[in-house]
Amino acid sequence: MRKITAAVFVSLDGVMQAPGGPDEDTAGGFTAGGWTFHYFDEATGSVMGELFDRKFDLLLGRKTYDIFAGYWPKQGADDPIGKLFNSVKKYVATRGNKTFDWANSQSLGSDVVSALRELKASDGPELLIQGSSDLIQTLIKHDLIDEYRMLIFPVLLGKGKRLFGDGTVTQALTLTEHRTFPNGVMLATYVPAGELKTGSFV
Repeated sequence: MRKITAAVFVSLDGVMQAPGGPDEDTAGGFTAGGWTFHYFDEATGSVMGELFDRKFDLLLGRKTYDIFAGYWPKQGADDPIGKLFNSVKKYVATRGNKTFDWANSQSLGSDVVSALRELKASDGPELLIQGSSDLIQTLIKHDLIDEYRMLIFPVLLGKGKRLFGDGTVTQALTLTEHRTFPNGVMLATYVPAGELKTGSFV
């Protein structure tokens, strides 16, 4: 049984759109792209190193795939992340029967949810989501994410694509790991913990 891990950068008000650069994703008139840049240092970089030390295949939405495919194959063989991303298998959520130039890439087909349920039931490394906000919404709606690994940045963006959108399934979560860093960034890892329990103070 494979697990799906959503490793995301998120603002304090829940936005995950365009963390890496101004032109990464301007949908909806978003103008705050690159909001994580000034917070990355050795400590936060080490969190990413820990994540990439795990065995994984990449699970990507089409927009994120195109960004990655246009960047990582062009990095030198001495770039550790580029070398890793180029070698692992990439599963891509895309409409139509698209063929890909980036090595070890394949489409999930027209029924992404069914394809991912089959992948989860198979043997292999974890399926690691990077970016891919639209795909994440589909997975949340169908309760397919096994772990949320969030780097939470001390910024308020006001608008943009949010990690937990309107289709979020009501459920409880368990915090399995947390760390804080001197620059104000927090790491929080959550796993699903069953149905939400409600009560009353009355």
